[in-house]
Amino acid sequence: MSIDWYNFTPWSALVGGALIGLAASLFVVMNGRVAGISGLLGSLLERGEGMGEKALFLLGVLLAPLLWQLFARLPEIELHSSWLALTVAGLLVGIGTRYGAGCTSGHGVCGLARLSPRSLAATLSFMAAGFVTVFVLRHLLGA
Repeated sequence: MSIDWYNFTPWSALVGGALIGLAASLFVVMNGRVAGISGLLGSLLERGEGMGEKALFLLGVLLAPLLWQLFARLPEIELHSSWLALTVAGLLVGIGTRYGAGCTSGHGVCGLARLSPRSLAATLSFMAAGFVTVFVLRHLLGA
């Protein structure tokens, strides 16, 4: 493996990671809930309590790239798969999120920070599934 030093941006990655951690920390301190995106979206659709905070948090997630554009250029979007493959992948991720009782943000960011064994198992599972999927698609099937 080699690093593309020209496009390597450790400072923006560090700032982005710190902002994700800050947002997740503030959300749990102010609301007592983990900032898992799938859980927030699901509970927002069920019309439970705290809808305003959940809606504002999700709106912030959607508006953050627009705000970023005021300061820097967004990276180019490159799709190397068909829309059908992306749709199937999205559906599989959604199904996995429901079966795993959470997503990467809930388990990987918030759950691991709380030292949750269930989140560690979930994070290891979806990371392993992702590694295997990429290996099979790229190296065995040549897709």
